[in-house]
Amino acid sequence: MFVAYVVIAVLLGVLLPVSASLKFRRAPQVVETLGKVGVPDAWFPRLGALEAAGGLGLLVGIWWAPLGVAAAVGLVLYFLGAAFFHVRAKDFAGLPPAAVILVLSVVALVLRLQSA
Repeated sequence: MFVAYVVIAVLLGVLLPVSASLKFRRAPQVVETLGKVGVPDAWFPRLGALEAAGGLGLLVGIWWAPLGVAAAVGLVLYFLGAAFFHVRAKDFAGLPPAAVILVLSVVALVLRLQSA
């Protein structure tokens, strides 16, 4: 179980900071997608910081299990919120990325809990 957690943690540990940097830079595709669901521009830095912290937390969680669990819980909540916003806005085209990362976050949480 631990090896599977490491694989998921590394995957999300690379993916989430990239996503965060797109929010920090206000990449046009991110601005458009988040605008469709009603996310104000002022939230971009906070959302990016949460994603980056979650990815980093999963990576550090490889060595310190409580942080890995906390980061995974935070990411599950974050991406539940993201999926909710997409569904509420009927933005079904923007839903799959949030849903995939939500599933990966749930898997990371379960794996870290089982291997702690």
